[in-house]
Amino acid sequence: MSFGHRAGPPVVAAMNPIVLVVTGRVTRDAVPALCAELETLLTGPRGAAPVECDVGGVERADLALVEAVARLALVARRAGRPLRLRRVGPEFQGLLDLVGLADVVGLEGPEERVPGP
Repeated sequence: MSFGHRAGPPVVAAMNPIVLVVTGRVTRDAVPALCAELETLLTGPRGAAPVECDVGGVERADLALVEAVARLALVARRAGRPLRLRRVGPEFQGLLDLVGLADVVGLEGPEERVPGP
């Protein structure tokens, strides 16, 4: 008796990204908690899923948010993953450009950006 193995097309599993949603007012005091939340998300059974940070619900783009993104990028990089930002408003985009972080984190395309005022 022989057992045949029928080879089909390769199965490619689509990886859902790990998404951290940041809303409200981000303060310097909140940054360690955001980093801890991302570390917790990274320990889940997601394999090498990409990391995305949705900042569209943030009330104010300021240096505290820049610091949060920089530290979140470090947490993601330590886990071997890049950090991509979603729904980046024009004010925050300007701050990222000013401090040189736009080249460090990935930014979603214009269709994902929040329109300006």
